[in-house]
Formats: sequence, structure tokens, C-alpha cells
Amino acid sequence: MAALLSFIAAVVGHYLMGGIRPGEERGIHLTKPARVHLAITAAVLVLAQAARLFVQRYADLTSERGLVTGATYTAAHVTLPAMLIVAIAAAVVAVLMAANAFRPIWRLSVVAVVMLFVLGAVSIIALPAAVQQFQVMPSEQNLERDYIQRNIDATRKAYGIDDVDVVPYTPKTDAPSGALRSDAQTAASIRLLDPNLVSDTFRQLQQQRSFYSFPSQLDVDRYTIDGQSQDTVIAVRELNPQSQSDASWLNQAVVYTHGFGVVSAYGNRQGTDGQPAFSEANIPPTGELGEYEPRVYFGEQSPRYSIVGAEDGAKPQEIDYPADKEDGGAQVYNTFSGEGGPSVGNLFHRLLYAVKFQDEQILLSDALNSKSQILYERSPRERVEKAAPFLQVDGDPYPAVVDGRIKWIVDGYTTSSQYPYSKPQVLQDATEDSNTQRGSANAALPKEQANYIRNSVKATVDAYDGKVELYDWDEDDPILQSWSKVFPDMFKSVDSMSGDLMSHVRYPEDLFKVQRSLLTQYHVEDAGSFYTKQDFWTSPLDPTVARDDNLTQPPYYLTLKMPGQQQPSFSLTSSFIPRQIEGQTRNNLTGFLSASADAGSKKGVRGEGYGKLRLLQLPRNTTFPGPGQAQNNFNTQPKVQSNLNVLRLGSSKVENGNLLTLPVAGGLLYVQPVYVRSSGETSYPVLQRVLVAFGEKIGYASTLDEALDQVFGGNSGANAGDSNQAGKKKDSDAAGGTEASESSSGAQGSADYKKSLADAKKAMEDSDAAMKDGDWTKYGEAQKRLREALEKAESAEG
Repeated sequence: MAALLSFIAAVVGHYLMGGIRPGEERGIHLTKPARVHLAITAAVLVLAQAARLFVQRYADLTSERGLVTGATYTAAHVTLPAMLIVAIAAAVVAVLMAANAFRPIWRLSVVAVVMLFVLGAVSIIALPAAVQQFQVMPSEQNLERDYIQRNIDATRKAYGIDDVDVVPYTPKTDAPSGALRSDAQTAASIRLLDPNLVSDTFRQLQQQRSFYSFPSQLDVDRYTIDGQSQDTVIAVRELNPQSQSDASWLNQAVVYTHGFGVVSAYGNRQGTDGQPAFSEANIPPTGELGEYEPRVYFGEQSPRYSIVGAEDGAKPQEIDYPADKEDGGAQVYNTFSGEGGPSVGNLFHRLLYAVKFQDEQILLSDALNSKSQILYERSPRERVEKAAPFLQVDGDPYPAVVDGRIKWIVDGYTTSSQYPYSKPQVLQDATEDSNTQRGSANAALPKEQANYIRNSVKATVDAYDGKVELYDWDEDDPILQSWSKVFPDMFKSVDSMSGDLMSHVRYPEDLFKVQRSLLTQYHVEDAGSFYTKQDFWTSPLDPTVARDDNLTQPPYYLTLKMPGQQQPSFSLTSSFIPRQIEGQTRNNLTGFLSASADAGSKKGVRGEGYGKLRLLQLPRNTTFPGPGQAQNNFNTQPKVQSNLNVLRLGSSKVENGNLLTLPVAGGLLYVQPVYVRSSGETSYPVLQRVLVAFGEKIGYASTLDEALDQVFGGNSGANAGDSNQAGKKKDSDAAGGTEASESSSGAQGSADYKKSLADAKKAMEDSDAAMKDGDWTKYGEAQKRLREALEKAESAEG
């Protein structure tokens, strides 16, 4: 464009200055300076086009015009050679143009330019179109085979899915007694707490004061407690900025500055009455996580800015935490002592930040002193993005208690859109699911197209002082190597990562989502099979949300042992179903993907199995239910639904937790916790029942241990994490059809109570008989009698 504009400007300028003028005999007359200037400028213009055509050949290696990404048959055999020929021809024409500076040969030069345009139009546009239409299309599968294979190999390499362990897996459907004996550790680790549902429970039981809050979605990590690794649901008790929306500026900016501590619960246990079994709770924090700095100045819900710090001996102004009643119920105050933000101790700095935040109080308030600091840009993602803006940052930073500090662990990605033959993905589309769409703290990656991605950086952000540390997690990544040369002191070696930090590193969720999105097609490694598209998959919709929302089921962190593994490991999992064809989706399970998310616990040593992808591939002719079908089986099981009606009494709401899939006992086990939320503003969900499915058998009980026993012949052969739960209740045996209930001894001895249970049992039997006969009138009458009997039983129980 610069050469073209220069040529036009030269023509106009020389014409106006008389360098170009009409001649009487030979047309146009050029002065020597004009001739030299125009000849050289025109030569540069044509030479630039020659260079553009020569370099543009490489763009075809990432082109999406063909059957697959990259240079296909027509491009390789016609388009690319033609572009090279035209580029060479353009270079010759450029020489002819430059020769006019020494001897006028304009007519020959113009003819050469016209011929160049004709050559380009025929060889680059018309000829490839003809070859594609008349030669390639009739024999596309055969001619494009090599190029499809290049696309498959390059895509698998670019996204790190080229070494997936594919294991043919035919699930068993029979559930004999003791079948879980060989998977006892997996059964004991099955997570019952749904981090998407228990946020309100954490808030009601552990918020302590209204100025604290928890995120709408909690995080899953693992901690070593009593010598054993425990899956843990964890959250930071952060400051709630909304609680101070109508407070004074002093309260908002100076008094309420930080959150306090973490709250964690065992993922595989139940507490009293279905509440979480907390492993770390209260203020000051007590529990199993040891001593640590509990103050949280940097988090996902921190205020826009806070002003902290005080001179030596000054009275603290920042509310630290509410005191116990023994201390008079007063607040405990604290002063920030770290280096977390710029100084606002002098008038000039205060003026600058008053302008920045459009807040004159920063300049006028007498609460500031010579040691005051202003903390802002406090989100962990935001701080990592500011420190390394060339990274894409994972949408789910998670907190961990590491080496006596609360640290946010953030995954950073290097990406590119220039990997030859690799299929591009819009990162936002690949990472969206029900978690990112339900208003949680999780976010999808930006709407950027990439065909190469690596989790090359692990970052930590200290929750107390905001310190960002970046670790070069993938030393072989060429993009990170380049940035490391630009900023040689930016990244720390993995060798400097402590064992405590290493034990909380996990496989990143967004990378896993991108990889599973590609594996819906690129699990097929043969070009011929890929061309037919007969074995393409898709990720299932989340069965726990409304079907009309069309939200993909998110991956789940849990501890399990995949077939072929010697020991269970903390993993990230997802499943696949057949792709949609003509608007119809078969919700049969076709594959199950697991990524080993455990990086070990040795200082500077990444676990040998970390990041290993394993894919269980089910036979095409199986009809093993996928997540949607499993949820439907739960929802339509008559005795399960009859029992759930009891839980819905009194305007209570039943909420289905995450539906987990686990490869155990040679088959696939579905586990879903069922929560009940009462009515009212202060309600919160509590775990009341657990649904289990293996093959066609369904278990339903108040504990996972009981539900597993129901499915596996009365004795699963393993103890679930809640097997020792105090006061557990036996419930309806959905598989065997027996009903029982335990309550207080007084209620059990009541004649009214026993009669009501008998009436309820008779009504349930009548409901089942009416449903089988299709007599919906009798079914409605029986359901009415069932509700009345249950209400009477509840009243008699007191």
C-alpha cells in the first residue's frame, strides 16, 4: 500500500510540476527525473507484489478453504506452484520496470504487467477451480487422503492430544455382590459435595458476618489429611463489596479492606443432617490445613480499591474479624504490613489516584498517612494478565493454602494461530459450558481463534500482598522460550516450586475443554474414517440444567483409578456421546476422557503421570446410557420420584447435584447427590439423598454407601466416604422395592405413624399398578392418597 500510494503521489506530483506532459508526436513526455522516479517506484510496487505472492504460499498451510485445514490436493499441485511461478514472473516484470530508469521501454513494461495479470488470473484462480471441480471432487476421498492425514497429525500435535492412551472398553452391566472390591479406593473417594450448589450452604454456616461472602461456585482441590489425600471443596471467605454499597467512603475504602481465611469441606463425606463435613472452618480458622496467614487482600471479589497501612504505633483502622463473645463481641482490627500497592503517602500521589479513580476523598481524607498504600487491580486473573499480557489466562483461578499462605493458582496458556495444517478453534466456544454460563466466577477464554495451545505457565498470586510469581511449566514450548528471551527474569524455573505448591497444582480446566472439543473428531486417526465422519462425537449437555439452555456438561475433578492404572489419582474427567445428525442426538455413551491432574508433592519435580490423557472408547454397537439417559432414568424411576415427593413437602425444593461418571467394576457408575433447599431467603441446600446407577440397576439412599450396596447385591465390597456417617437413615431401596424409615423411638412406637406408613406403602403400590395399566385417573388418586399419608406420617413423627 505504501508503494502504491507513493506511485500515485509521484504521478500527480510530476504532472503538476511539469515532469509529465503531453507530447506532440509520442504521446506522453517524461523528464529524466520523473522517468527515473516513476520507474523505480513502479518496480518497487511490482516487486512487493512478487514478495507478497511468494510469502503468501505459506498462508495456505493454515487455510480453511479446503476440505480440511491446510494445503489440500489442489493447493499443493496447482495453486502453490502457480503462485511461485507468478511471483518469479512479477520479479522479472519489476526488473523491466526498473530498466525504464535507464532506457524508456514503457510499452514493453505495460504489456508485461497486463500479461502478469492474465497469468495470475488463469493460474491462481481459474485453473485451481477447474482442477478442484473436474479432477478432485469425483475422487475426493482418495486424492485428499494424504492431506487429511497431515491435518489429523498436526492437529493432534498442536493441541497435545497426540499421545492419548486409547483403551477399548466394553462396560459390564451386571452388578454382582462385592464388585467394587478392586475399586475400593475409588469408591471411598467419590465426591458427594457439588461445588456449584453448596456455596449458599457455606455462606449460611460459615459467612459469620454480612460483610463476608463466598463465590457462587466453589473449587475442588486435594489436601493430605491424616496421611491420606482427600478431595476437598474449598472457598475463600472474601470481603463482600455489595454489603458496603451504601456505607461511607471511609468504611468502603479504609475500614473494610480484606477477607479472612478459607473454608473447606471433605468432598466425600456428609456432616450432620446433610451439611458439609468441614475440614477447615470458623474465624479464626481452625481445622486440618495448619497455620497460615488468613487475611485476603487480593481475591476474585475484592473492592475496586482499598487504602491500607499505617505509621508505627498508630491505632489500626482495618476490621480484621469479629471477636468472640468472651471478648465483648467487639471487632478485632489490623494494619496491613506488606508491600501490596503504590504509596499514596504524599499529596502528589494522592492527587494522581484521585484523578484515576475519580474520587476526591482520596485527596481530602485525613485517614491517609505517610505509610498509606492503595491496593487495586486485585483479581488474580487480572494481576497475571497485567504481569504477562501475552498469556491467555484460565477462567478458574483457585485458592490453596501453600507454605503458610493463601495463594491463588492460575494457569497461563501460550497460543498461536499459525501452526501448519492444524484445525483452528474459537477458544471461547470451546471453553463455554454450564459453569461459565450460570453466572459463576468461572469465565470462558476470550473469543480468539487459535490452532496451537500449551499450558506453559503456572502462576501464583499471594492473597495477602498480591505478589505474582510465574513458573515456566513447559520448557519445550517455543513461544514461551521466545518470551523468556525477551524477559529473561520474568519466569522462575519449575525447580523452585515447593513440594507444598506442587501438591496443589492441577491439570487446567480450560485446556482440557479445548482438548475434549478436538477429540470429538480427532480421536479418529485414520484419514479414510475421518473423511466419512461416521464416528464423530460431541460433548453431552448438562442434564442438571434446563434442556432448552443447551449448555455443555462441564468436566469434573475427582479421584479415580482408570483401567490400566495401578493407583487412583486426582483427575479431570468428561464423557462423549454421538454427534448430532439432522437435529437428532443419541445420548449413548461413546467415550470417557480422563486427564491425570496430580503433579506430585516433591519440590521441583513434576509427577511422572501428570497430564496423561486416557480415553475409554466404547464399541459402536453398544447402547450404554450417556449422562442424559442416566438422568432420565433417575427422573422416571417411580419409587425414586415417589420418595422425592416426600422431600418436596412444605414448599421445599429438590436440586440435583453434578452427575459424576466413574469407570469401576468393569462398567460405568453414575453417582448424583440430591440436595433439598427449604423455602425462604436464608435457605440453603443440604445433602439428603444419593442416586447411583450401574447398568440398569438404580440405588437410592440417604448415603452413598447404602446406595452402592443396593446396586451391588446388598454389599458393594467397598466403603464409601460416608459409610461411618452418624445417624444415617435408611431409605427406599429403589432397586429392590423395599421401603424403610428410621426416626425417633417415640415416633416408631406410634400407632398413627405406623398406620400412615402402611397407607403410604399401599398408595405407592396402587400408583405403580395404575402406571403399568396406563390408568392415569387412578394414578392421580393414588398419588393424592400417598401425599396425605406422608403428611400424616410427618405429623405423627413430630
